[in-house]
Amino acid sequence: DKLRKPLQGSIGKSNFKIMRVVAQRVKEAYVRIASEEVGRIGVGMLVLLGIENEDTSEDVLYLVQKLVNMRIFPDHEGKMNRSIGEVDGRFLVVSQFTLHASTKKGNRPSFIRAARPDHALPLYALFVAELEKGSQSTVACGVFGADMAVGLVNDGPVTITMDTKNKE
Repeated sequence: DKLRKPLQGSIGKSNFKIMRVVAQRVKEAYVRIASEEVGRIGVGMLVLLGIENEDTSEDVLYLVQKLVNMRIFPDHEGKMNRSIGEVDGRFLVVSQFTLHASTKKGNRPSFIRAARPDHALPLYALFVAELEKGSQSTVACGVFGADMAVGLVNDGPVTITMDTKNKE
C-alpha cells in the first residue's frame, strides 16, 4: 500500500519524518481562491498541514487522534478543558508545504523536505477523511496546491504546533 510506505524519490532517503500541523482555535475561518469562498467554519480549528517526503498514514492517524481529542476549548469556568466535539466545533484544513521551509542557508527558504504532490495529496485526503471520521462531522478544506487566501478570527489566541517527530 503506497500510503503506508515512505516515498523514496530522487532526493534520496531522508532522516526526517515530520508531518507538521499548526492548529488555531478560531471563532470563524474561511478559505478563498480568487474571489470564490471554498471553505468556511464557525467555532472550531483551522489546521495548517505540512507533509514531508517520508510521512506515512501512521503520521496522519497520530495527528488526527491528537486534534480530535485535544482539549483547547473553554469549559463553563473558562479553562481549556473541552475538545472540539464537546463544543460542536468544526475543522478547516489547509495544505501548507511552507511549514517545511528550511531557512538555514541564505535568505530564500528551501522547501526540499516538503512532499511532492503525488505523495502529499493522498495523505492530505486521508487526513481529511480521518478527521471527518474521528470528529463525526464534515471537514471544510482548502484546495490542495492552490494559491489561497485564508482568513480567521483566532480565539484566545490559541495556536498549537505539533509534529510527528517530537510528539509535542
